[in-house]
Amino acid sequence: MEWPSKCPACGGEIVEKKIEKLLKGGNNTATTTVLAGVCLKCGEHLYTPTDIEKFEKIRRKLEKDSVKEFKVIGKTYAVA
Repeated sequence: MEWPSKCPACGGEIVEKKIEKLLKGGNNTATTTVLAGVCLKCGEHLYTPTDIEKFEKIRRKLEKDSVKEFKVIGKTYAVA
């Protein structure tokens, strides 16, 4: 992907990095790894339209509790 050279939020330098994206839907949470444009100044992340569609698809599955194809890596607990 060809990222813009300057961050749209602050004007800082954009570099490509592999990042882990945390996605939430309903009571479920998932992570996925993608390449993103990351601002070295403010930390803003830029994603491709394909990755944004992927995130939305994952969120819909999480909301519907349709997670059979996802790999379980642990459990999360809320402390009262």
